[in-house]
Amino acid sequence: MGQRAAIYARVSTLDQSCERQIADLTAFAECGDYEVVYIFKETASGTKTNRAARNQIMKLAQARQINAILVTKLSRWGRSTKDLLETLDQLAGWKVSVVAMSGMTFELNTPHGRMMATMLAGIAQFERDLLSERVKSGLAAVRARGKKLGRQPGQRPKSDKLAPQVIQAVADGRSYRWIARDLGISKNTVLEIMKRHRQSS
Repeated sequence: MGQRAAIYARVSTLDQSCERQIADLTAFAECGDYEVVYIFKETASGTKTNRAARNQIMKLAQARQINAILVTKLSRWGRSTKDLLETLDQLAGWKVSVVAMSGMTFELNTPHGRMMATMLAGIAQFERDLLSERVKSGLAAVRARGKKLGRQPGQRPKSDKLAPQVIQAVADGRSYRWIARDLGISKNTVLEIMKRHRQSS
């Protein structure tokens, strides 16, 4: 048999199935003379950072138990261009390649692989620049409409939300220390809530 490979299939939602990807990748492995030694499937959104199955494959690669990772598309493996480059770089250090059914094979120890990595690095930087520009543009538009950003002086979302419970607990004869411990706030916050309540009464 050829190279030892791990199949990685991912879908985004629970109502989707990995079975079609696994069947396609199994057939692809047979045609490409890969020996499939592990099959992993996962349900996770494209941007989700915690992917247990993918993490397991990375450990197998580091332990030199596989030579290749088979995916239907590169977007199934990478969360972003930056993430794809980072994992490819790690895998290259362990001499493990990522092979997509689309025909793209990433081996950073080859001239073709390094060229593709350079192109992807440029795209990743372009994506970051675009995102930064959109964020700055959005903030500028909000400010132009006269809206203030961030927490404003006098705003107390947590204590204002808990104020009715604090006031009722005090009316029930509870101590400030007990109220603070029960609601998970400081004793000073309880004092401030009651002070504001008395001033408004």
